[in-house]
Amino acid sequence: MSPPRWFPSRRRPPPPTTAVHGSPAPSGPNGFWITDPDFRDRLHSATLTLLDIVEDCLNDDFPLTEILDGARDHAEDMLGVPRAYGILVEAEAAAQIVQAAGLDAGSPFGLAIAQGLAGIEQLPVEQQQQLVRAAARRYAITAPSRSASLPAASPPRPAPGRSR
Repeated sequence: MSPPRWFPSRRRPPPPTTAVHGSPAPSGPNGFWITDPDFRDRLHSATLTLLDIVEDCLNDDFPLTEILDGARDHAEDMLGVPRAYGILVEAEAAAQIVQAAGLDAGSPFGLAIAQGLAGIEQLPVEQQQQLVRAAARRYAITAPSRSASLPAASPPRPAPGRSR
C-alpha cells in the first residue's frame, strides 16, 4: 500500500508551493513607452478610467487634487498600468480637466495646471463634475495615433556599383 499523497516521500519531491498574491502586476511598455502603441493605448484607457473615478469621488467630498494625487498608488490594480507610470496618467488627467475649463494647461512641470486645478477646486462640486465629464468626453475621442510609433523609413541605399 502506498503512503497518502500528503505524506512526504523520499522518492517524490513535494509539489511546488506558490504564494497567492492576486493578479500579476501589469506589464510595462515594450521599449520606450512613447514608441509603444499598445502601451500608449493602455495609458489612454487608464486616463479615461481615472477621469471616471475622479467624477465619482467628487461626490464623496474629496478635493479634486487629492483624488488625482492618489492615482499612482492604485495604478496597477485600478488603472492597469505599472505604478511608475501612474504619474503620467495623473498628469494627463489633470491637464485634460484644466483644458476642459478653457484654460491653458501648458507643461505638466509648469504652474498652469496647478493654478488651473486650484481655481477649479473653488467651484461647486457639480461644476467640477461637469468639467471632468467634459474632459472625459473630449479625451475619449482623441485616441492615440498609432502612426507616431512607426520608425521613420530610412532612405534606400544605392546599389553597390562597379568602380572602374
